Amino acid sequence: TDHYQFICDAVANGIMNVGLKANLPVSFGVLTTNTLEQAQARAGGKYGNKGEDSALAVLKMLAK
Repeated sequence: TDHYQFICDAVANGIMNVGLKANLPVSFGVLTTNTLEQAQARAGGKYGNKGEDSALAVLKMLAK
């Protein structure tokens, strides 16, 4: 929907601006799923924990 697109654009731009102003890497992860089962599979289920993956990526960037 248009509302979804506006929210996604606003969040992505806001996160980018934080990174630029702080001169630090910033990341965010959003699970876009159609079912509860898909969400569970990506939040510690058979596809791992995508939130943890996102956090580890930021820690690796900060360590450089």
